[in-house]
Amino acid sequence: MLTDRFVYMDGEFVRWEDANVHIMSHSFARGSGIFEVLGFHKTGAGTAVFRLDEYVSRFFRSAELLEMKLALSAEQVRNAVLETVRRNGLVEGVVKIVGFYPQVAFDIMPPSGHLSVAVFAIDPGEDLGSSLFLMGGGVTACISSWRKIDPRTVPPEAKVAANYLNGMMARLEARKKGFEMAIMLDNEGFVAEGGTESVFIVKDDKLYTPALGKILKSISRKTVPVVAASEGIETVETQLELDALYNADEVFFSCTVMKVYPVKSIDDRVFDPVPGPMCRRLNDLMNRVTTGKDERFKHWLSPV
Repeated sequence: MLTDRFVYMDGEFVRWEDANVHIMSHSFARGSGIFEVLGFHKTGAGTAVFRLDEYVSRFFRSAELLEMKLALSAEQVRNAVLETVRRNGLVEGVVKIVGFYPQVAFDIMPPSGHLSVAVFAIDPGEDLGSSLFLMGGGVTACISSWRKIDPRTVPPEAKVAANYLNGMMARLEARKKGFEMAIMLDNEGFVAEGGTESVFIVKDDKLYTPALGKILKSISRKTVPVVAASEGIETVETQLELDALYNADEVFFSCTVMKVYPVKSIDDRVFDPVPGPMCRRLNDLMNRVTTGKDERFKHWLSPV
């Protein structure tokens, strides 16, 4: 249960219910908190965190983009993640790193000084009653009327809480229409991403995914093409027209928790079978990688 978990906060471990911040803190009231979500997996050699260095590096990149200062080094954040998983005695699950201003602030400008850092580790199945790392039978999706935030407004590559109102609105609209997920277009009408997920299209045994520039630099999006290439599967990063989704052989989302998350329909376009052969193949490959069964990618695993 969550109440049994320990949370890292600025160099100390506190019980879950004591991991608090004032409701008028700048990061709560103004949405200035930055974060990362990453997975840890059961391997033959014990529990390991997947691509830890990449996630920590992006955490610091978000801080840099938003002119935030972190009191901890990358190595200290890395060690905090490993110790939080270890302290909670977890075998597999999800970590969330949060950087936030704890000070009470009414002004739009952030307080001076360094961000606080908290690290949470949970087992979603045990703690939240939700499935973990399971591909399942696919989800329904629709094209959202909400567009992905324009990079000329705020940096879309920053994982900052305020940016995620965009994906939340898209997902709410999808649910209202009777769909489970949403796919957003960018300001020019090209395919961007889901509410919190990268989008991949399968066509003629190749993968296609939107080019960077207007979307999050997703680590899952970065991982899938590398693993696919190791098996001779090509990935093309390009601007994708909306018709590319409707004419695809398969479509899938990718994120930290679900590396391959098949889409069974987009609006009125139904895919059959779901999951399709490429999704099944990639899911098997990613499972081998994250559980340490593929020697070529063991350097992506940080032992706990």
